[in-house]
Amino acid sequence: MSFFAKLAVAVALFAAPAAQASDQTDLLARSNRVVDHLRSDPSFSQAARMIHSARGVLIVPRLVKGGFIFGAEGGAGVLLKRNGRTWSSPAFYNLASASFGLQIGLQQAELIFIIMSDRALRGIEQGESKIGAGAGLTVVTLSAAAEGATTVRGGDIVIWSSGTGAYGGLTFNGSVVKSDEDANREFYGPSANVNAILAGRFKNPATRALQRNLVNVW
Repeated sequence: MSFFAKLAVAVALFAAPAAQASDQTDLLARSNRVVDHLRSDPSFSQAARMIHSARGVLIVPRLVKGGFIFGAEGGAGVLLKRNGRTWSSPAFYNLASASFGLQIGLQQAELIFIIMSDRALRGIEQGESKIGAGAGLTVVTLSAAAEGATTVRGGDIVIWSSGTGAYGGLTFNGSVVKSDEDANREFYGPSANVNAILAGRFKNPATRALQRNLVNVW
């Protein structure tokens, strides 16, 4: 192998982790903007009160849902756990589901899953969890009726969304939330895992803006 070929390989190997880490940094920046949008949304001020008492939040900056007859939805996100008055480092996750029906159009949405119960948070922390009635978790979309979502008989997860497009609403029953272990290790280090990240054993300065912004929601 020539000197220049060896140099090209070395540059590629060096650049790959940086490119991967930049994906996570970009996701954090977009998640931070979603929190800004929530804070500036006068129609859903009750979301701030819910976040104040939430066990955790899962932020998905860009859920894409589209197709003809068969619709698919998915997006990358970050999970943060409440630790008293502060928030943990974010762990990286993916949200995916599929649904059938007469679904025409394309919708992109910003989402915040406000996790209100310990059992919902435990299920998501375990690495892969279904949400919805089939998983024993009640999911409520934030609306005028969402005040009841914080009651004992209310929702385990309350979803705030800001969406655009032609879809007639978003449904999450049967959606799968799965930790992105590769992204977590690339961002925090080879021994990082969800439990350790949420427990505060791994930190990265790039997460501070999002953590501070969530503190300021209330």
